[in-house]
Amino acid sequence: MTTPPIRVAAVYRFAAVSDPDSLRTRLEALCGDDVLGTLLVAREGVNGTIAGPDPAIERVLAGLRAVPGFADLEVKTSTAATPPFHRLKVRVKSEIVTMGQPGIDPVLDAGTYVAAAEWNALIADPDTVVIDTRNDYEADVGAFAGAIQPRTRTFREFADWFEREGRAMLDRPGGDERGPPRVAMYCTGGIRCEKATAYLKAQGVADVHHLQGGILRYLETVPEGESLWQGECFVFDERVAVGHNLAQGTHSLCRGCRMPVSEAGRASLAFVEGVCCDRCHDTMTEGQRAGARERDRQVRLAAERGEAHIGTRQALPGVER
Repeated sequence: MTTPPIRVAAVYRFAAVSDPDSLRTRLEALCGDDVLGTLLVAREGVNGTIAGPDPAIERVLAGLRAVPGFADLEVKTSTAATPPFHRLKVRVKSEIVTMGQPGIDPVLDAGTYVAAAEWNALIADPDTVVIDTRNDYEADVGAFAGAIQPRTRTFREFADWFEREGRAMLDRPGGDERGPPRVAMYCTGGIRCEKATAYLKAQGVADVHHLQGGILRYLETVPEGESLWQGECFVFDERVAVGHNLAQGTHSLCRGCRMPVSEAGRASLAFVEGVCCDRCHDTMTEGQRAGARERDRQVRLAAERGEAHIGTRQALPGVER
């Protein structure tokens, strides 16, 4: 008998939450024992990715949509052959995606949604400035051609980048009376670019747009032959990256620095499975390498016993989407 694939659901919604602790308890109960992943709860909404059997995922989604303000929950679903998470974490945070800019309110003042089917026309317009709101290691895995890359390490750095460099990129040449260009921003699942639009609007940039559902919705719905996406899309779970139709990609995860590694990266002499890659090879001490090799050995032994070695193959850069 064939085992049904695991359903993976990436969810978020900016909506006012009066009692985050109560919502956390409700979500933990909805997930039960058969849904794993990470959900973040804050006064500004909910964000996360969960995985499990179809009926269990539907139970969680229905329960969350029943919460006032969450009927229009943003959901992207895909499948995985093996569990992409090893445990469930439902946590209360000050923000569901950390920007560190008090007063920014995506619930009331986000930019204009752009459907995936309309995205190509928007970013092909020469009067549009396209900004990738993801981090440097994500952009290295794949991006829209011609997009500005802030090369941030975390989303918290985005506002500093905009003040330092980004604002100047929106200035017209001297004598041009057309005003600032249109801005189009994107991210993995839509949450970071939505919050970034609220930030830009607070900075006086009026014509701001963001890709609804993010790259995941685009890769899921736009035919590959029409796609302007180049490469794969990093995801914050054990699949590491996905491609068109959300098929699992070719990247793996370095267990030393927890960064994605391409096929070419795995061919490097600096890459040691379960230990290190080009990024971290020269920074690891021999003691750290020895610890990583032992960790990898324990993981393999657990796999031979048909067990999951909790805590060793789970660590990923974060839940940003």
